[in-house]
Amino acid sequence: MKTVYTCFCTDIIHDGHINIIEEAHKRGKVIVGCLSDEALIRYNKFPTISQDERIKLYRSIDGVEEVVIQNDMLYDDVITLIQPDYVVHGDNWMEEPEKAIRDHVEEMLKTYGGELVDIPYTCNEKVKKIDMQLREKLAMPEYRRKRLRQLISMTPIVKVMEAHSGLTGLIVEKTVVEHEGKLDQFDAMWISSLCDSTVKGKPDIELVDMTSRFKTIDDIMEVTTKPIIFDGDTGGLTEHFVYTVRSLERMGVSAVIIEDKKGLKKNSLFGTEVEQTQATIEEFSAKIAAGKKAQLTDDFMIIARIESLILEKKMEDALERARAFVKAGADGIMIHSRKKTPEEIIDFCNKFRDEDKKTPIVVVPSSFNVITEEELAQHGVNIVIYANQLTRSAFPAMQQTAVDILRYHRAKEVDDRLMPIKKIITLIDEL
Repeated sequence: MKTVYTCFCTDIIHDGHINIIEEAHKRGKVIVGCLSDEALIRYNKFPTISQDERIKLYRSIDGVEEVVIQNDMLYDDVITLIQPDYVVHGDNWMEEPEKAIRDHVEEMLKTYGGELVDIPYTCNEKVKKIDMQLREKLAMPEYRRKRLRQLISMTPIVKVMEAHSGLTGLIVEKTVVEHEGKLDQFDAMWISSLCDSTVKGKPDIELVDMTSRFKTIDDIMEVTTKPIIFDGDTGGLTEHFVYTVRSLERMGVSAVIIEDKKGLKKNSLFGTEVEQTQATIEEFSAKIAAGKKAQLTDDFMIIARIESLILEKKMEDALERARAFVKAGADGIMIHSRKKTPEEIIDFCNKFRDEDKKTPIVVVPSSFNVITEEELAQHGVNIVIYANQLTRSAFPAMQQTAVDILRYHRAKEVDDRLMPIKKIITLIDEL
């Protein structure tokens, strides 16, 4: 009997999957691959049930004789091991970016005479409703809130991009690229105080109140599913911070990052050019402890941002603070630097990891942007935040468009660099 292989990455079986199995069963013994959690995340999916539960689900389908784990998004592991006569898949992978995976599978099958079968993708109201239910489940606070901790445990490094509106949230949510045959995407979103203030035309001095900032979170959460890390600036008064923690936790935010400064907060990139005062270790530790005491779930994270290197203090000061803040209950340490090279950050990460193998490290490579995610992971970094790149890329483009329309007294000269409105609105889902 010939062997037929198909790979599933779903948490719910619907008509489309049954159709795939039936078509596969016509050709021989059906083996279903369960895409592993690690591969699934890169494939622009996120599991709402465990890998073991997915395996059990697939085994329960009539016509399935065997279920195996597929760890390689490109199918290399399973095709090399099983050498199926057929690989069956829905024809929805015939367009970019998934086409690269299809092409790779087809080439592998050709090496020994295997055949690729593309089955027309099933699209009906029932399937659409199930897909929407899965998406809504991921967007629910209790599912979204815990995903950051899950990502830290499942991926070499969590990639976070800033979002400051529903539209930028959709860009972060839906951007998937193919590189060397593999798909990749951002894992989470960063709600930046700087960007939130900037788009409102306000200075980054904690002027925008929490009510307004929570509205930004609502706008983004309404149209996305990825976990959110919130820039909490200094956290404000400890008595106020506990309420912020409760509010963020209730909304489904995964983490808040607060920095160990006090007084009028100025953007860290000014460093010692403006007067900035660090809170004492005792003061900031008390704020962390109060926040941890206030939270109600184990999912939410309070991450302590250390400004010692920004303020040109010694490395030992940063390490001493890190030790104290972890002891106070911090779920992670963010270390920041405004140097153009990453040596200072690497030095901190290496020394901190020598003492603490577990506590997540967060970095924001805005100035030291030459280092790659892979290199950061090698030094123990768990989360990398691209904190303001979308805002900074949008501003010069909009400014140049305004200048050119004034210069030419019409819009024709700028038209070739504008995205069609039709393409923009395709980002927005309709119910």
